[in-house]
Formats: sequence, C-alpha cells, structure tokens
Amino acid sequence: MKISEILNEKVISCGLECRDKEDAINKMIDLASLSGNMLDKEIVRKCVFDRENLVSTGVGKGFAIPHGKTDKIKDIVAAFAVLKDPIDFDSIDLEPVKFIFLIVGKESLLNAHIKLLSRISRIMNKDEFRDKLEESKTPADILKIFKEEEHENQE
Repeated sequence: MKISEILNEKVISCGLECRDKEDAINKMIDLASLSGNMLDKEIVRKCVFDRENLVSTGVGKGFAIPHGKTDKIKDIVAAFAVLKDPIDFDSIDLEPVKFIFLIVGKESLLNAHIKLLSRISRIMNKDEFRDKLEESKTPADILKIFKEEEHENQE
C-alpha cells in the first residue's frame, strides 16, 4: 500500500496551529476523522494516546508519527500536517516537530501497519523531501510531493 493511497486533501493540513503535543495529536485525530473511516473517534483517540504514553513518537529531524491500532476503523486512517510553528514532542533528538503523520491501523492487519510506518519513516528521513513539504502551500501540493517521492522510489 502506498502512502498516497491513504491520504487525500481532506486529511492534509498546511500551517496547522498547535499549542503542544497533546493539542497536536487531538487535532490530527480530528483531521483524520474527515476520512470517514473511523467507527469510534474516541476509541481511536485513546489508542493513539495510549501508544504515545509508552514512548514518544517524535522520531527526529522535526518529524513525529503518532500511531495506534484498533479495529474501530473501517480502513487505515491517516492524516498529515505541516505545523505553522514547531512544537516540543519529546523527540529522540530533542528537536521540535514541524511535520506530523498520524496513522491508525487495524489490529487484524498488523503487517500492513508496520510496513506503512517503515515506509513513512524512510521517506521522511530525506532532507530534500522535508524541504519540499515545508515549502508546500496547499494539501494538493503535499499530496503531489508524496506521489512523486513514491513514484521516484517505486514505493
């Protein structure tokens, strides 16, 4: 499954304003709910915060991947945002986060969930890719950047 297949313009935000990590995760869940794939938003919220409370999903280089697993979704749920201002996310490199990719997978599809997390981490690790995202002005721009990256790398 490609990243560009789980994102659409409704679940992408440019310049998302967040006070802190908790506010950011809540806003990302609300954004992801626009996909129509959540059966119970509050259970999704709980599973993401439960996972975040184990270990921060701030993976470094200004990027976080809050995630969780639940069967209270119809299909994989995702959202992506470029934040207006970086926020503290308890990241492993102690750097503030500028990009957030939320993903919630089905408990019953663990393998697909892990593969998507790996794919997201791999492409977000590229400086040039993050630079393009930071320069983007619209959700359509961001979706195009993901599609181009996946096409170039046959993801």
